[in-house]
Amino acid sequence: MSHKHHALMRAVFQDPISANIHWREVESLLRHLDAELEPAHGGRFRVRLKGQEDFLCAPHHGAACPRDLIKHLREILLRAGLSLAAYEARQTQAS
Repeated sequence: MSHKHHALMRAVFQDPISANIHWREVESLLRHLDAELEPAHGGRFRVRLKGQEDFLCAPHHGAACPRDLIKHLREILLRAGLSLAAYEARQTQAS
C-alpha cells in the first residue's frame, strides 16, 4: 500500500473536507483502487468502480479540487463499499 494513497483516503473522509487535494492525486487513487477512468464530454470523467458508475468533473482552474468534488468522490467510494475503515482493513490483509 502506498503511504500517499492511505493519506489521501484519510483526507477524503475527514471532516471538514480538505481544500488541498489535487486532481492528479484523485486520479492516482482511483486507479490504485482499480477504477476505470474514461474521459467524457468536457472536463468530465466516467468512473467505474466495483460495479458502480458515476461522473466526476475535473477542476477547471488550478489543480486543487473543490470541496463538492471531494464530497462526490466520497459518495462514489462509499457506494462501492470503500469506506476508510474498509480500505484500511483491505490493506492490512494484503500486508
